[in-house]
Amino acid sequence: MFQRILIANRGEIAVRIIRAAREMGIETVAVFSTADRDSRHVSLADRAICIGAPPATDSYLNIPRLISAAEVANVDAIHPGYGFLAENAHFAEVCRSCKIEFIGPSVESMRLLGDKVQCKQLAISQKVPTSPGSKGAIDDEKEAVKLAREIGYPVMVKAAAGGGGRGMRVAHNDMSLRTGINAARQEAQSAFGDGSVYIEKFIDRARHVEVQVIGDTHGNVVHLYERDCTMQRRKQKLIEEAPCPVLKKDEREKLCKAAVRLCKAAGYYSAGTVEFLMDEKKNFYLMEVNTRVQVEHPVTEMVTGIDVVKTQIRVAAGEALGFTQKQIKTEGHAIEVRINAEDPDRNFAPCAGMIERFDPPGGLGVRLDTHCHSNYRIPPNYDSMIAKLIVHKPTREEAIATLKQALSEFRVEPTKTTIPLHERLMRNGSFIKSEIDINFVERLLES
Repeated sequence: MFQRILIANRGEIAVRIIRAAREMGIETVAVFSTADRDSRHVSLADRAICIGAPPATDSYLNIPRLISAAEVANVDAIHPGYGFLAENAHFAEVCRSCKIEFIGPSVESMRLLGDKVQCKQLAISQKVPTSPGSKGAIDDEKEAVKLAREIGYPVMVKAAAGGGGRGMRVAHNDMSLRTGINAARQEAQSAFGDGSVYIEKFIDRARHVEVQVIGDTHGNVVHLYERDCTMQRRKQKLIEEAPCPVLKKDEREKLCKAAVRLCKAAGYYSAGTVEFLMDEKKNFYLMEVNTRVQVEHPVTEMVTGIDVVKTQIRVAAGEALGFTQKQIKTEGHAIEVRINAEDPDRNFAPCAGMIERFDPPGGLGVRLDTHCHSNYRIPPNYDSMIAKLIVHKPTREEAIATLKQALSEFRVEPTKTTIPLHERLMRNGSFIKSEIDINFVERLLES
């Protein structure tokens, strides 16, 4: 097992990893930009090293500075968390070339599954359902128009690399397809350094369902069942829950087995997530594979009792999973809401600045993952998420009731947050009955 690890991240995920590592008897090294000097992850770690100015390119995305910090601190491994360099195969390669273990999958599987075109081709070979569309990257607009007419509009233009909703456009006709391809290419090039795009059939009224997988270096790959991430705005997830409220047992097993099949074929180890869209007839289609720990991993932890982050660390150290598929059971229902420092009444404008009052909720079955506290200044340089509120109860109805109460207790002042929006969504009849799709929140806000 590792003696000391560096966390190449910030915010709540850095706090989460530090806590897991220290419970395992592993020393932790935090890195921080000058904007994050007062963040909780800095004070919780055994050691903290400043790696640069607030812009992420000068700190959390600066590979030479991260490696220098790791070498100065003499760490055995680096955990990348999510975002920043978590799915950067080059960073993983650099870490390992410097004799520092990267707590994540192999470089080969990262590159294979991170490229959506190659991933789709692998999925087809493993009989994992995929949406009708191009077999590879689209190089010619005429070719794209011809294919779109064959499979039928609307179609989705998607970046071959990356995720998070960037490099994606929906096209309803030839003109919007041409415009969408150019816009998606530019956005993908800017965000991921790769302007390759492909097209596939757009699934209307879809649900977003994903499967948590985890594998080890001994060839074992299992699933920890699924999460429903349908409640989102502009392709950014707002609410995640486990299990998916509308899946039956046989549907769940079919979905999860497909995810495991794909990851085994890729030689995958570490934690990862296979994301699917599901249509109104419950046909599901592969979207992408995220080769990292997800923001929403806590809901899986709550229903399975398996610590995803600790398992990630053990796997990276060469240990076997320690459990089989048959031993993994789920219990109850968990829901997570992302608390962002944004003002829903001002088109979700970011709200950086001082938090004067931070009173977290509590109670049986309530968990809060956060790096914030009273008198903490939210920097304007990074993602606006400041906390994740998770509840776990025997039934979905009880989980919603507990979440309503927890949200009513939560005080973050004077900062504007998405807490009022989540309170509204928890009262919404369509959400309560789980009669939703990925565009539900946007239609609700427009009305």
